[in-house]
Formats: sequence, structure tokens, C-alpha cells
Amino acid sequence: MAKVLLVEDDASAPSALRGSLSGDSYTVRSCGTAEGALNAVLDEPFDAVVLDLALPGLDGPETLRRLRTLSDLPVLVVTTRHDEREIVRLLGSGADDCLVKPLSAELLGARLTAVLRRSAAGTGHMRAHVVKVGGLVIDTAHRHACLDGSRLRLTRKEFDLLEFLAWRPGVVVPRSELFKQVWLQTHRGERTVDAHLSWLRRKLGESALRPRYLHTVRHVGIKLEAPELPEASA
Repeated sequence: MAKVLLVEDDASAPSALRGSLSGDSYTVRSCGTAEGALNAVLDEPFDAVVLDLALPGLDGPETLRRLRTLSDLPVLVVTTRHDEREIVRLLGSGADDCLVKPLSAELLGARLTAVLRRSAAGTGHMRAHVVKVGGLVIDTAHRHACLDGSRLRLTRKEFDLLEFLAWRPGVVVPRSELFKQVWLQTHRGERTVDAHLSWLRRKLGESALRPRYLHTVRHVGIKLEAPELPEASA
């Protein structure tokens, strides 16, 4: 049973979340302050954290930063700011997903389920060795990837780039963040990222104009997601 820590100072939110997850075998513990959340993560094993950024005392982004120093638990952040730059910044700071209020308990529950599934729910601090996105199967332990059953011949950095995006399916990642996390450098490297994306697209049998897995979101970044299945004919 997956255990979720809900960090929210609105007393009605925890009961709403519990209701939306009642049939999904989750247990939810709630706390209303950042300090309480940090202490809870140190004291108990959790499978994910849902973090509302509008907290008293220590602010949400700083809480996210401190959570990331304590654990690699999946963190889903909830914000009132419908600002793409802010959402990109939060994702780049370690959030695994981001939702904007107002939102329904059903949507929050569904997104939490997806985050747990992507992050090998139930293992807490350990991720699975294999990640699947559509026809892509990436074996992180043996560092090889297959597309529709065929082995991909990837360079080290191409594999690293594909793996990083595959752990975040559907999440738009800025090029600057890709360069920071994959190349472990902080100076501007967008051209390097674009070159590797171009080579990777070629090996995936696609192009920037006709993407299947790698999609460019203009002025924001890159996301990897499975192609939509064709509708079955009547």
C-alpha cells in the first residue's frame, strides 16, 4: 500500500484527497506546515509527497528544495500561479509534476497515481531498473534501450538524455535544465542539447517536424511521451 504525505494548510483538502484515493489502496498522512513535512519525511517512509506551495512560514519552493536534499521521493506540487515560467522553474527544481489550483480531488488523485506509477510506486526511495514509455523500453541497470523490440544503438549521452526524459513522461523540461542534469554543467549548452536531440530523434525514426516521442514545446522545452494509439476502426 502506497503511503502519501499531503502538505496542505487547508483543512478540507486532506479529506478530499482521501476520498479520491479511497479505492486505490493508498494511505494519506497530512500536515499543515513545511517544518512538519520535513520532520515527517525524516521519521517515516513515504512513497510520494503532495506539496501545496501556499504554506505558512517556510515557503513552498524552499520546502521543495529541502525535501530534495533529504529524499528522492516523488513530489507533486500544487500552486495557485498559472504561470508557465513558474511551473518550468518548479519542475527544474525537483518537482515530478505540477498542478494549478483550483483542481478537483479526482484530478489530483489521477496525477498522483501517474507519478507513483512512473516512479516505481511502493519502493519508496528506489526506482525500478526498467522504464517503459509506449514502445520504448529503457533498461537503466544495463544501459540499453529498445524501440518496438529493436535495440537502439545510442551513445552514452544520448542514452543519458533519453533516460532522464523517460523518467518524466509528459513533463516539459527546459533545455537549460537538461544540460545541467545530463551534462552536469551550469553554463549555457542549448546547442549541445539540440544536437543530441537531433541525433536521438534520428535513431527513434522521427524528426522535429514529425515527432513521435520527442516533442518541442516552443519557448519552454522538450517532453517525451508515448505516441497516441490510432483509433480502432468500427
